[in-house]
Amino acid sequence: MGAIILLSCNKGNTPATEYSISKGELLDKIKGGWAGQVIGCTYGGPTEFVWNGTMIGDEVPIPWDDTRMLWYYENSPGLYDDVYMDLTFVQVFDKHGLDAPDSLHAQYFANAGYPLWHANQAARYNILNGIMPPESGHWKNNPHADDIDFQIEADFAGLMSPGMVNSASEIGWRIGHIMNYGDGVYGGIYVAAMYALAFVHDDIEFIVEEALKTIPKKSNYYQCIADVIQCYREDPNDWKKAWFEAQKKWTADIGCPDGVFKPFNIDATINGAYIVIGLLYGKGDYGATIDISTRCGYDSDCNPANAAGILGTMIGYDKIPAYWKQGLDKVEDLNFAHIEMSLNKVYETGFRHASEMIVKKGGKLNGDTFTIKYQEPKPVPYEKSFEGLYPVERRRIGAHMNSNNLEASFNIQGSGFVLTGRAIKNSRLPDEVFEIEVYINDELYEVAKIPTNNRVRRHDITWNYDLKEGENSITLKAKAIPNGYRVEANDVIVYSKKKPGKVVYY
Repeated sequence: MGAIILLSCNKGNTPATEYSISKGELLDKIKGGWAGQVIGCTYGGPTEFVWNGTMIGDEVPIPWDDTRMLWYYENSPGLYDDVYMDLTFVQVFDKHGLDAPDSLHAQYFANAGYPLWHANQAARYNILNGIMPPESGHWKNNPHADDIDFQIEADFAGLMSPGMVNSASEIGWRIGHIMNYGDGVYGGIYVAAMYALAFVHDDIEFIVEEALKTIPKKSNYYQCIADVIQCYREDPNDWKKAWFEAQKKWTADIGCPDGVFKPFNIDATINGAYIVIGLLYGKGDYGATIDISTRCGYDSDCNPANAAGILGTMIGYDKIPAYWKQGLDKVEDLNFAHIEMSLNKVYETGFRHASEMIVKKGGKLNGDTFTIKYQEPKPVPYEKSFEGLYPVERRRIGAHMNSNNLEASFNIQGSGFVLTGRAIKNSRLPDEVFEIEVYINDELYEVAKIPTNNRVRRHDITWNYDLKEGENSITLKAKAIPNGYRVEANDVIVYSKKKPGKVVYY
């Protein structure tokens, strides 16, 4: 595919220096953004990571009725992790002001009671063990740095920055580095930028393209989204063609230890493409947008949540079709799991934050009308995770360290590795934290602390991306493991600085 092509020949969206928006319209759009996330997340809930590396066929029914949202709130509230994660940051801003430092956000996030996964969990472990942002999200400290985590929880940054993409980027850059780096941060920056633009533009094609100006062109994230836009330009009626093109080019996961050489993919880049496929090929139709983003697969609740939130911001709450709002009234007063905030509460809080941000960034309020100082999108700095590293092998170690066997060893041929695994206890035993001495080539590399408590677990046992290319030996020595406990060393992912050649089939 070639370079990005303009989708919209302005279509009335030539950026002005100022925009006016009434209080009522601002609130309506904020409500549309937050409600849209819940709608999209609920619709895609039954499909999340069920279709990996394949789209969900048109023949597969996805149910929708006025009971769906309430059922998930009451029976599976963890579905809305991308929403209550957003709300953690909203609450910090509400308690400590719009200039609350990233360190404060990090402490609230790390000490919250909800479970986390991937980049979020790796960052929580880092923060609780003294590695603060931005180091907590850096790929050398966080093997999940390119994962989707900040992308699914960055909505708040755009919803509090109406028309002000660079303000959204500033917030996203600080908070995104709590848990991500590189493309993982860019996913959140891009989503937030689309939300910010959706307040002042009514052309989804323009919003998708204009927001991309916040992302460095050298990044994989930019190039992937640009490819999707190009596909849409060439054939705006076949979303499956765009899906196939993205699948062929952008699904080779390099970082996430759970996705390398597996069909599972929670990388921000490919899942970001699925948000955009829904937005573009949905052509402003609310149901089509949600359905297409869902049917792209992988993280198929979070992707339609982002898409439905962005489109909901653009059209406003009142114009979301009644069919898609059915059942919403049953949950708007209910707090999300793990946090004392409901949709109705965040509508109010989000409106207050957006109002404050408009004035803070040079806008003003006259009577019932805000004047917003529009910001021309500027790219955030370029950074890249796993620079110069190529995964070359995934191998089962399958070692269990316990009271009778305190050691495990293996060799690799390469310049880096990640060892997956976990600590496990019998259900009636108290939680423990095991210390595992990690030796690389007979020299002590680290003492890894491996908790059995799932909330504070270390997502992976150990890793190192800076070894000398060649054969390296790794030995794990547990200091002590009582009866009823074990530490599992599962898979090793091996990296090399040498780019592997193409596979030849005979």
